[in-house]
Amino acid sequence: MQIVPCTLQQHGAAVLDIFNEEIAHTTALYEYQARTPENIRAWFADKAAGRFPVIGAEEDGVLLGFATYGTFRARAAYKYTVEHSVYVHKDQRGRGIGKALMIELIAAARAQQYHVLVGGIDAANRTSVALHERLGFTFAGNIRQSAYKFGGWLDLAFYQLILDTPANPVDG
Repeated sequence: MQIVPCTLQQHGAAVLDIFNEEIAHTTALYEYQARTPENIRAWFADKAAGRFPVIGAEEDGVLLGFATYGTFRARAAYKYTVEHSVYVHKDQRGRGIGKALMIELIAAARAQQYHVLVGGIDAANRTSVALHERLGFTFAGNIRQSAYKFGGWLDLAFYQLILDTPANPVDG
């Protein structure tokens, strides 16, 4: 397995497939409608514009999973906080890919001088919760019944990791 930067040209179709599998069959994404190639083009453009990494795990040229982060909230005072996500192809789970991607993502956040990584996780997703806890994330709060999917109410749990960066934070 190799960790690589994802690009629209090389990985866009695989990213789209992974997103759409998650939307159709899991509560990892609180969405109903499949994403389109146009959505993925805009998503990659937004990541590039914000200088947010999209980190992939590849094996023999096949994308096994990816992780990224983006704006937590648009107000200026949140500039040191990002919200992350990690997705692993359904056939590749249980191999440590999510952990490897998260380790790289945490390193990228430190390098970019972020202070807090936030993950919004479906509270019933014990696998993702356990992964985050193993990596040092702590429970930061729960929004009960915040979404409705697959005929039931879903609780959104927030986990955070506080980093030792930035070296010299500033207002404004």
